[in-house]
Amino acid sequence: MFLGINGSELVVLAILAVVILGPEKLPEYAAQLARLVKELRRMATGAKEQLRDEVGDEIVDMDWRKLDPRQYDPRKIIKEALLDDFQEAVDLAKEPSAVQQRSISPVPVNRLAADEPAPFDYEAT
Repeated sequence: MFLGINGSELVVLAILAVVILGPEKLPEYAAQLARLVKELRRMATGAKEQLRDEVGDEIVDMDWRKLDPRQYDPRKIIKEALLDDFQEAVDLAKEPSAVQQRSISPVPVNRLAADEPAPFDYEAT
């Protein structure tokens, strides 16, 4: 039902209400409860209409289940991200012309002569 109350609990609450309030005041309180529920419904409808007026109709079309954090599994997200990267690598391997060719300039290498000692950096030690 509502608020986690099942049928048997509702019956117990009704019996307690009859015992505590008495049969003469119970209709009075039931009418007050009905007015309260109607007022809450009216307020909720008004808030919904006000939200629709301020935000626009895109709020009506929004799928709220997509924003539920309980549906996200970190393992699934990581797996999909890794598979996407792998698929991109496979696609690039199949079609190397899609990769932008960069001109790589070779790094100059200073070769030492056979009898020349390696340089020693005193500041590095």
